Amino acid sequence: MKILIPDSIELTFPVRDVDNYVVYSITAPFALEHADAQILVLWGNSANNLDSAVHDLPNLQLVQTLAAGPDAALAAGFAPHITICSGRSLHDGPVAEHALAMILYLVRGLDSLTAAQQHQHWDTRLGKDQTMPATRGFYTLAGANVVILGYGSIAATLTPLLQGLGATVIGVATSAGERYGYPVIAMADTHKVLPQADVVLSLLPALPTTEQLVNASFLAQLKSSAIFVNVGRGKTVDEEALVSALTTRRLRAAGLDVTYVEPLPAASPLWTCANLLLTPHVAGGRPQAAEALVLAQVAAVRAGQPARNVVR
Repeated sequence: MKILIPDSIELTFPVRDVDNYVVYSITAPFALEHADAQILVLWGNSANNLDSAVHDLPNLQLVQTLAAGPDAALAAGFAPHITICSGRSLHDGPVAEHALAMILYLVRGLDSLTAAQQHQHWDTRLGKDQTMPATRGFYTLAGANVVILGYGSIAATLTPLLQGLGATVIGVATSAGERYGYPVIAMADTHKVLPQADVVLSLLPALPTTEQLVNASFLAQLKSSAIFVNVGRGKTVDEEALVSALTTRRLRAAGLDVTYVEPLPAASPLWTCANLLLTPHVAGGRPQAAEALVLAQVAAVRAGQPARNVVR
């Protein structure tokens, strides 16, 4: 069995007579010699390379993206009989770390303190505000309500960390029930919890149903002291509405690791928007245990068994 491995990440596999792991360039079309490949692993592939995969790899049985969100693989146009699998679980730890770092940065007011340092100003305002009854709740996760949109394995990894800091976590999924041992509410009932949210974290994938879900109407339901963080997909946010909410102080602060267009255009108002933390889609750039997942998928295909993380 031939398995194509991207050159954008270093992966090591055992040498076996039954399997042939071949490294390919993620920016170049596939050579004719790879037409017999049965499994394709994706990580940061160019549009040109994906188009070549669709047309030049006729024997594919399974496409495994190492990204948590499979939107690029789903949109590439692979034939319906080809199984597409996500990289769910590979990014749980790194994305949870990044999300928590962004939340704490904003909650603790580190943006203003960093600016004060650059101006050599000993700013004691936060020290005072976090002791005053009217504002002290703004600067801590103790007692905060954190709403997580898109409750999957990343959210499940992050939840105990937030709870350990004293936050109450409210998970939101497509339907109500239990996910990873935690209760969640249905997306249709989000309006019931948004007015009480101190932090809203989006882990939503890019789907037709989530396109600009975080819009002006959504943001209007939040308290002016609330914080919004997105480490899911940029297309889920109406960026014009977000900028408006931040500049008019209807929203305290926001953090975005993802944007609607990436890389973010130089003319985007997000670059200079007040109270906004931007990171360049780096939350999940370190797939963990990717080799183990690929090996499991190879074994499943060889045995004719169901693969993991199937999204189509």
